[in-house]
Amino acid sequence: MKKIFTALRLGGLAAVTAGLLQTCTPDDERRFRITFADSLGKESYDGRLLLILARDTAKGEPRNQVGDSPNCPQIFGIDVDGWVSGEPRFIDGAIFGYPQKSLTEVPEGTYFAQAVLHRYETFKLKDGRVLKLPPDRGEGQNWRTAPGNFYSVPVKVTVGQRGEIELTLTRTNPPIVPPKDTKYVKHVRIQSKLLSEFWGRRPMYLGAHVLLPEGFDTHPEARYPLCVFHGHFPADFDGFRTEPPDPKMDTTDYIERFKIYGYKKRVQQEAYDFYKTWTGPNFPRMLIIEIQHANPYYDDSYAVNSANLGPYGDAITYELIPYIEQQFRGIGQGWARFLYGGSTGGWEALAAQVFYPDQYGGCFAACPDPIDFRAYTTVNLYKDKNAYYTEGAFKRVPKPGHRDYLGHVSTTVEAMNHARRAGRLPETHLRQDDRRD
Repeated sequence: MKKIFTALRLGGLAAVTAGLLQTCTPDDERRFRITFADSLGKESYDGRLLLILARDTAKGEPRNQVGDSPNCPQIFGIDVDGWVSGEPRFIDGAIFGYPQKSLTEVPEGTYFAQAVLHRYETFKLKDGRVLKLPPDRGEGQNWRTAPGNFYSVPVKVTVGQRGEIELTLTRTNPPIVPPKDTKYVKHVRIQSKLLSEFWGRRPMYLGAHVLLPEGFDTHPEARYPLCVFHGHFPADFDGFRTEPPDPKMDTTDYIERFKIYGYKKRVQQEAYDFYKTWTGPNFPRMLIIEIQHANPYYDDSYAVNSANLGPYGDAITYELIPYIEQQFRGIGQGWARFLYGGSTGGWEALAAQVFYPDQYGGCFAACPDPIDFRAYTTVNLYKDKNAYYTEGAFKRVPKPGHRDYLGHVSTTVEAMNHARRAGRLPETHLRQDDRRD
């Protein structure tokens, strides 16, 4: 395997270690020195530079383990502006991290280290603001896979009391391959005039995956009601499969959250069962869409107009949905549109129905996100004096941020916020276990 970095300073002399193992020496301050290779580009780059330290790579690269669960790796992050190849950036004891707040608090030992540059662009908004943010590049604001992001190959390092460790970013994430149309599932993407204007006449896009009803091709005169599913960024239409589960699929996979084996095969079976129901003779014929509205801040817009994000509610309701109905013979009336979703999607379905009562005929909002800030996770922002602890006369109890179906707390509100502060990453791209399950 090619050596990515091995230079250490020892008594003023440079020493090259064997393989990928590096050892900090007691002669220097404990810190990481990070550069990126000339081969990645001669331009200057802005973004968020992340350093991740994981105990092992059994669950994948360190970047794919980042989260705020009890077994999450260590992460640090700094902003970089005008970064050029060969110019070092440093992570030292002054940089905020999670779970340990400082590199000086990370226990001595052996780790797998990886660095990632989540690249930003400069946006000049219509209202005069100039912001550096990561544009969505078709991946749904996932910094791990965002096309064009730089990253280093994971390397084994030993962190001691002091010493400098070098990392070099040498690779770039490839472009996202768009999903292909099938008989039943089509994909659309439009440039939004409303959003492009808000973001300083920069092209901004909305997309959707469209599930067509049985008989769509053989009944060209038919027009259909529209069912709108809201939720986090969908890579493709989920839960629909025209073939039975793969008989050779490994069924030993185990999902801790649900305490079951063979989860992936069960998912395939459910998707296939839905296909059979969807195409059955007695199932109502309609269109179902899943919307893509990732933006520079998050993997979705919450489907409402916002001072920070722009008129996403109007763009979805008055641009994207009419376009889809025109392309796929929707009825195009409010009474013939229905909204549904759960969690964030539940909030969005309810919000769209409230803000656009004449454009939608009803909604099903399952387990929605907090409707107002009186129950923001476990915090009442209007009354609670402390967002991290429930205060008593003689003790303080940490507020839980996430727990499983058995009530086991995996993280606290304080820990969730510290993880986001360190990485400057949205919640959905920290909690990987939940997204997968």
